[in-house]
Amino acid sequence: MFRIDRRLLQSFDWFLLALVALLLAVGFANLWSATYAGVESGLPWPVRRQLFALALGGVGMLSVLFADYRHFERLTLPFYLGVLVLLGITLLLAPVTRGNRSWLVLGTLRFQPSELAKLALVLCLARFFYRNPPQHIHRLRDLAWPALFIAAPVGLIVLQRDMGVALLLLFVGATYFLLVRIPLRAWIPVVVAALFALAGAWRFALRPYQRSRILDVLDPARDPLASGYQALQSRIAVGSGGLFGQGYLEGTQTQLRFLPTQHTDFIFSVLAEEWGFIGCLVVLAVYLILLVWGLLIARSSKDGFGALLAVGVVGMFFWPAAINIAMVLGLAPVIGVPLPLFSYGGSSLLVSFLALGLLFNVSMRRYVF
Repeated sequence: MFRIDRRLLQSFDWFLLALVALLLAVGFANLWSATYAGVESGLPWPVRRQLFALALGGVGMLSVLFADYRHFERLTLPFYLGVLVLLGITLLLAPVTRGNRSWLVLGTLRFQPSELAKLALVLCLARFFYRNPPQHIHRLRDLAWPALFIAAPVGLIVLQRDMGVALLLLFVGATYFLLVRIPLRAWIPVVVAALFALAGAWRFALRPYQRSRILDVLDPARDPLASGYQALQSRIAVGSGGLFGQGYLEGTQTQLRFLPTQHTDFIFSVLAEEWGFIGCLVVLAVYLILLVWGLLIARSSKDGFGALLAVGVVGMFFWPAAINIAMVLGLAPVIGVPLPLFSYGGSSLLVSFLALGLLFNVSMRRYVF
């Protein structure tokens, strides 16, 4: 018979739940506004689908939450290898959508396995650095296995032509490298190799439209009706919000549909237009508190594996949020990275909830060991 330790319920992290609930509430209200125009009655279909993903994510989070996270260590490698197989299947069988093969389609259901790769990578790297503590790593060659763990899914995603998610996965994996004690001078060859790799990618790997998006960051007006259109319209939406915003459901850029993909990649521009600088500041403050709270959970964890899991989950939320907001403000190229708990996307929301389940799991067991 399934039994729940009463001490776990007493140690439940209600503050973390309140932060998540607040972000979800604002996110759904924002998504409603982004998809409201043209809907005569009822819920817009993106909101309905997002609610369905929320229900699935809630079930997944509860499943992860009540199983002791220490049991996940021995399941990490099978899960990681299974995700690699899933990425390979996606590369072979997925239809071409917007120039890449990222989505597995089953009837009306669509799933992006590369989102699951972030969770698999966090689990895999947490296991490695738990068995090889970062404070004991002083040489670059000691990072050969973590680099391989990162390179395998990133390489498959690059082959799918989804450069944005590949870059995001690279950043999430590199979060753990910030914990090692390798002298800065030892990283110089890595930086030089990375620069050569970037030059090679610019010349041989990136498509013309991807190069144009990078150039648009330096000069958004160079192609205002094509590659620079989204970035320019996003800046207009953000700027028109001013200090206090134009009001809920009152943003002209949003309601007149000047901004493509405003319910996905550019959802933050909707928030900025309707709620202004003050509204954005409040939301960013909640995000920051969530990230800091996750680091505090890592610090108070009773074992290294739990601490490293919490650090990885923080990285899973920090990097996409930072990249998405920079993209909306015109400080980064448009690379299709969603804003966690805000952007429309069932795969992203489901994986975010699984990751939050791990964070709740570690937090609940800080006092029960």
